[in-house]
Amino acid sequence: MTSPSRDGGAPISVTLGEVVPPQDPEDWTRPLTWVVALGMLAAPASAAAWYIAAAPTDAARALPGTFLVAASLAAGAAATGATQLGWTRAWTATLGAGLFSALLVVVVGVVAASERQVGTASPTTAHAFAAAVAGVAGAGAASLAAAGVAGIGSRVVRFAAALVAGVTVAVGLVVTMMP
Repeated sequence: MTSPSRDGGAPISVTLGEVVPPQDPEDWTRPLTWVVALGMLAAPASAAAWYIAAAPTDAARALPGTFLVAASLAAGAAATGATQLGWTRAWTATLGAGLFSALLVVVVGVVAASERQVGTASPTTAHAFAAAVAGVAGAGAASLAAAGVAGIGSRVVRFAAALVAGVTVAVGLVVTMMP
């Protein structure tokens, strides 16, 4: 068997269909890896904690937890995007993290629903959906801000710009959707 080379244009881990272990697997001791992971899991974790501690009983109006989940979704996406350099990577990482996080928020809301209803959604599902929609809109705004400031060297500045844009849009949309 021949050893894989970097000359063929294919990634080192895949050479002519032969899968070889990566030379340097992703190192989970790197702080930016944890920022990305925690950014994507912030909203689902806060939704799960909210539903376990005091699940909502009313789906008609926004509760503080709805704002928290939507804002943490946008903030987590902003944190994920702030780890990237280049406008395309910052934009796609922010938006991708927001979409993934929103999916998990809705899954947590459905799983936490104490009853299944026909015709109307349970309060946990309704709040999870509203927070996910608002959070994705916030992540969209954060991704545009992240793309705009991606060339700045400071991660803190990149994060702050995306954070302000994302959380503002997310909270504003929760107010609009659930008065």
